[in-house]
Amino acid sequence: MIADDLRLFLESMLLGLATLLPIVNPLGAAPVYLAKTIDLTAQEHADLARRVAINCFAVLLASLLVGAYVLDFFGISVPIVQVAGGLLVCSLAWSLLHQPDEPLEWAHDAANPIRPPDLRARAFYPLTMPLIVGPGSISVAITLGANHARGFRPLIVGSLAHAAGALLVAVAIFVTLRYAEPILRRFGATGTAVLLRMSAFILLCIGVQIIWNGASSLARALGSM
Repeated sequence: MIADDLRLFLESMLLGLATLLPIVNPLGAAPVYLAKTIDLTAQEHADLARRVAINCFAVLLASLLVGAYVLDFFGISVPIVQVAGGLLVCSLAWSLLHQPDEPLEWAHDAANPIRPPDLRARAFYPLTMPLIVGPGSISVAITLGANHARGFRPLIVGSLAHAAGALLVAVAIFVTLRYAEPILRRFGATGTAVLLRMSAFILLCIGVQIIWNGASSLARALGSM
């Protein structure tokens, strides 16, 4: 019995990690993250990376454990979440594509102090949602959580495994964002600006793809009625 529980735990944890990590893709979000946080000090970057990782873990965990029940309660389908979330992703990507080119300042100017940023508000929107944990990640997490094994014991083991998988994803997010600045600094100002535009365009394409997936599911549902 214990061996079966351990096998179920490892399989569910690895499945959640392998499914969520590529779609969350914290490395791909790193240039956009830095563009949104160029006014922060190194200590504030570390604090913000921790807050974003905690927020991502909370959102993924909630989506895995109760997301399907919440959608059922409000009568909302996953395709609707995809369409609405895809629009939000497209809005963020569009604003990044059209923001003026400015040199990325990697540190504060001590002679010109600025007002301390509100890290709590910024950590959730837009950095946690929709940049890192967007509608694609949420819909995948809801799907994983909805397809659990039957029975009370497998449900508990599977839920713990999903929580462990979400925790590993959050750790990857923290490490990536915490050390994104020294990594991208090697690209220089021009290289980072180019990487930011490319990331924003890819993010726009992802948003359009999410909308298309949701709209296609809605169309198929209408056609089968």
